[in-house]
Amino acid sequence: MEFPLFHIVTFLVLVVVATNGATVPPQLYWKSMLPNSPMPKAITNLLHPAGYWSEEKGTWVDVGKGGVDVGVRKGYYEGGGTDVNVGVGRSPFLYNYAASETQLLHDKQNVALFFLEKDLHHGTKMNLQFTKTTSNAAAFLPRQVANSMPFSSNKVEYILNKLNIKKGSKGAQIVKNTISECEEHSIEGEEKSCVTSLESMVDFTISKLGKNVEAVSTEVNKESELQQYIIAQGVKKLGEKNKAVVCHKENYPYAVFYCHNTEKTKAYSVPLVGADGSRVNAIAVCHTDTSKWNPKHLAFQVLKVKPGTVPVCHLLPEDHVVWISK
Repeated sequence: MEFPLFHIVTFLVLVVVATNGATVPPQLYWKSMLPNSPMPKAITNLLHPAGYWSEEKGTWVDVGKGGVDVGVRKGYYEGGGTDVNVGVGRSPFLYNYAASETQLLHDKQNVALFFLEKDLHHGTKMNLQFTKTTSNAAAFLPRQVANSMPFSSNKVEYILNKLNIKKGSKGAQIVKNTISECEEHSIEGEEKSCVTSLESMVDFTISKLGKNVEAVSTEVNKESELQQYIIAQGVKKLGEKNKAVVCHKENYPYAVFYCHNTEKTKAYSVPLVGADGSRVNAIAVCHTDTSKWNPKHLAFQVLKVKPGTVPVCHLLPEDHVVWISK
């Protein structure tokens, strides 16, 4: 789905009360746990510059620069600026929710468009729009920093105060919505976790798939308006098993991902060519068992099919990550 755009105005420095020492940077943790798994762009785009978190100083120190670059974005979280699509509807990646009327209209031009697996072949045409959102800039915090911040509906007032977000603002509503989605029960057969750091994402994935994994994401060579794309030759199934961990980027002042692990899930690499000649190396996820989904979920209303009858697929925005077993 298309995420609300966050206009970045300044940075809010997070101060953590901690003992002396330094935390291992997230990228080094990745390398130590997954030495044979390259990072996809969806991850590298969210990393801080090379450096480390100084617990003594309470700041991120850039190696070789001697400066400080720590923070989560603030700006029209305070309520001003560009309009935000708050209340459009629940994420289409939450399968226990019914689609709202507004969402049905909004998601027709979305990269999360649903389609049938039988249409996943060369020559299929789709009307899609690929855009970069400034929410991509909400970077990962080191785990120790992220863990120092509460992420709970009963701590919302504290969170808003800590992040300098005005109560009653659009940003405050977005924070509440994201936490609420993360606290909802999963559907039967699904294991989920909202991870607030890259280290936590790695740990969750390894606990479900083991260490012999690959992380992939959609790659767009340029933004596009809503236009027709055609599936080019070279559609490829990824991974050996019909099992994957999919992590969806959430709207939040710092990087938070809704990760879930479901059986009977296939991942595909899908080359797309737009009417304007633009190319996209898209990642598609196909669910072969949708019997436990909400019957009024967006996918069924768009495709005019019933739960559990046919495999349902969707493309992923470029700031989402799919983990597959090698």
